[in-house]
Amino acid sequence: MSTPSKIQAGTRYWALIPCAGSGSRAGTDRPKQYQPLAGQPMVLHTLRAFAEVSTLQATLVVVAPGDTFFQSRPGSAWQVADCGGTSRAQSVTNGLARLREMGARPDDWVLVHDAARCLITAPQIEALMAACQDDAVGGLLALKLPDTLKQEEQGRVTKTLERSDKWLAQTPQMFRLDRLTQGLQSAGAAVTDESSAIELLGLSPLLVPGSAQNFKVTYPEDFALAEAILLTRKSA
Repeated sequence: MSTPSKIQAGTRYWALIPCAGSGSRAGTDRPKQYQPLAGQPMVLHTLRAFAEVSTLQATLVVVAPGDTFFQSRPGSAWQVADCGGTSRAQSVTNGLARLREMGARPDDWVLVHDAARCLITAPQIEALMAACQDDAVGGLLALKLPDTLKQEEQGRVTKTLERSDKWLAQTPQMFRLDRLTQGLQSAGAAVTDESSAIELLGLSPLLVPGSAQNFKVTYPEDFALAEAILLTRKSA
């Protein structure tokens, strides 16, 4: 297991992986997080990276009620809770409640990560933890926007937007358990990431540079790219 030297002893971290989505945009015959990639279901690549981070108290995977995927795939490096909701925000909120039952304290850090960001690595996770452990708010991995950004109306460009201050949000996103719970409860189901909920509390999360490879597998063409990267890592 990887042991990050810059992470303070005594600080407690938990990982939460919402895994209850249907993956309707992926065009697959099953939830995309269970689609095989490089010889195993996508979500297991995700979980392998978190299993390499020795400073995590536990990793909790939140699946939809009735989801039996993990019944035949037990793992000592993660626990599974079938308390997924109808939205990401609800799944995360329910997962936070389960973490409390598992012994998480109000001021413990929680790292929420997309199951479909299967190219995350342990060093990237540890970099986020080290960067945010002393921060008053918490933060997220993100990528500075590399491309020219256009505003659209009815399929046509209406404006070219300034990109120097634009970032693509990634995960993990790391915040204190109680503050994240408060933010999600205040924001409702419409927020699409945890940072948005924290921002609605009037706070400014820290942006921690991530990797272009830490993309979310969403559309059919993403699968081939993710698999190619995974196979390249295996052969390295």
